[in-house]
Amino acid sequence: MKVADLANPVMSGWFADQGLRLDASPYVSGALAMKEMLKRVPKTELLESLTAGHHGGIFNGPMFKRVYLTDPEHSVPFLGTRDMMAADLTNLPRLRKSDAASAALSYLELKPGMTLISCSGFNAGRRAYVRSDMGGLWSSQHMIKVEPAPGKIKPGYLHAFLLSEFGEVLVRGSVYGSAVKHIEPHHVAGIPVPRFDAEFENRIHKLIEKSAELRARCQKDLVAATKDFFDSNGLSELNEVDWHQQDRDLGFTVESVGPTSLRALNFAPRARKLLERLGSVPGSTLGEVCSGGQLSRGVRFTRVESDAKNGIQLVGQRQAFWLRPEGRWISAAKTPVEVFARDETILVAARGTLGENEVYCRPVLATGSFLRYAYSEDFLRVVSGDPEVPGAYLYAFFRSDAAFRVLRSLSAGGKQQDINEFLRSEVPVPLAPPTDRARIAATVRYAYNCRDRADVLEDKALALLTAAIEEAAG
Repeated sequence: MKVADLANPVMSGWFADQGLRLDASPYVSGALAMKEMLKRVPKTELLESLTAGHHGGIFNGPMFKRVYLTDPEHSVPFLGTRDMMAADLTNLPRLRKSDAASAALSYLELKPGMTLISCSGFNAGRRAYVRSDMGGLWSSQHMIKVEPAPGKIKPGYLHAFLLSEFGEVLVRGSVYGSAVKHIEPHHVAGIPVPRFDAEFENRIHKLIEKSAELRARCQKDLVAATKDFFDSNGLSELNEVDWHQQDRDLGFTVESVGPTSLRALNFAPRARKLLERLGSVPGSTLGEVCSGGQLSRGVRFTRVESDAKNGIQLVGQRQAFWLRPEGRWISAAKTPVEVFARDETILVAARGTLGENEVYCRPVLATGSFLRYAYSEDFLRVVSGDPEVPGAYLYAFFRSDAAFRVLRSLSAGGKQQDINEFLRSEVPVPLAPPTDRARIAATVRYAYNCRDRADVLEDKALALLTAAIEEAAG
């Protein structure tokens, strides 16, 4: 339960400012107190005065029927609220191009420099920056687009403010609703934005832009590493699996079935073709590569709640794929060491359902800043036991659509799927010549280094802005 701070009680005049809202959210969230504090900053401007574009530059969109396609020629990548926080945008669903380009939806195309605010659902109020490589994506109606007006404010500076703790409080204070949270564009239009001299704002802008550039570079390099993996192994055709363009797995027969599985999905022809092609080039099985390493799910343990000062963050399957993972804080003293990941551990989401856009069977690489997190038992941990086969090299394979389809075909279970522990060890892993392996691993490592540097620059921008606002407010 949230209660008002006695040092900053709710005033009757606040009700008129909030349109006579009677729910507690805007009054006890700290948003109004934050606005009072920002009044002490020498110069502020309302957000709506700093934007331009469709509906004044602060807008979401209409509800519409979504028709998804798989052919890139007739579709465009479609970003939803769940995907706006994702680090890897390679596998976005695709919206029918004719609908996206229509007069009713064309303005939902993202432009670099926009700030996105999720405005519906559990994660309402989260913010994300539109990078240069996100141009040409379409967004759902569940995101507010904030488009900075050229010449009035730098997009990186505006995003830094909205992403800061001040923006967090002001945006979250606009949330209304009970079961399904909502924010409307006019709720954030009146947010006061502190203004400083042009040199300072440009410095913040450049830090945010450089951070976005590094994240775009990370994405580009990971895609390149996966392509290099298949090209170096003589499997260039697997760069484009075209899964949905192939005949469906209907009416097939299996010559012999052993005691491992009787499930038809585990013998699906499309996946069998992929496995045969992967095994047709020099390589080894996943079980052999991980001998002396690890190929198993994480351990189960009792969570003991803690705080940021005394605990560690436990990251689950959904949050692990975010740009900046978030998790619950648990006691470090009560957490077994097995829940941490060794450097270059591949963490495969190993529990879930078979929906096309679910994270089940998608991987993340634990390296760099990701080593500070603890990870739930729902991840399949893939650790190479062969120094000649680095985890970074394996990750270039695991993030591919070919590997995703193969792992999905090994599913076992009912509503919640898992990856069959016997079948997964038999997956063939192509092994390119050592020089190629080293090059591919180096590309992946550099990509993750870019991602960590991006986080550092973003944190620096937020720290500079926070200090400047606090000093100006006295």
